Amino acid sequence: MTALLPSTPMLLAFVGASLVTLAVPGPSVVYVVARSIEQGRRAGLCSVLGLETGASLHVLAATVGLATLLASSEAALTATRVAGGGYLIWLASREFRKTRDALLRGSAAAYDAGPLRTYLDGVLIDLLNPKTALFFLAFLPQFVDPSKAAAPQFAGLGALFVGLAALVDSGYAVLASRLSERLRSSPRAQHHLRRATGGVYLTLGAVSAIA
Repeated sequence: MTALLPSTPMLLAFVGASLVTLAVPGPSVVYVVARSIEQGRRAGLCSVLGLETGASLHVLAATVGLATLLASSEAALTATRVAGGGYLIWLASREFRKTRDALLRGSAAAYDAGPLRTYLDGVLIDLLNPKTALFFLAFLPQFVDPSKAAAPQFAGLGALFVGLAALVDSGYAVLASRLSERLRSSPRAQHHLRRATGGVYLTLGAVSAIA
């Protein structure tokens, strides 16, 4: 176990730095909150599970060196960034279609994504975000003990970060789902919420594609 983690002081510093980083809401938190408000706690937690699965794959890539190859290729970074932005824009169009379909049917009910779809959306949103790979490449090495093998420590620290992220994101999901219970009882509020969610995805997608 000690091979997977640095010394206790360094580990405590890592946990503190991770919590500070996670305290600042980013695109992942926006996605979790949007899903939780629109579809409730279950969807929010499914989105968290998907996001952390994607983050775990980034940790694996950093551990085996694939993330370094990605970072060294401008073309690969651009392709991944554009793909991620495109996927978010597609999610935006899906929200707008759901709003249109609900209006045509004269009901607030629409074709909400099921748990598996929500989970897979989360995986792809995180996996297609090259900034996540670059973050791990920049963040993890600062806490690696040079007297130990680097790869096991990358894996251990990455897993710890993902676990902390899951706790923080789950907190956002639970809090946002409480607001969902009020909004879902109002058809008008649901229509506005879907439009707002689509607008958020569209903005995130555009920023991701060109940033």
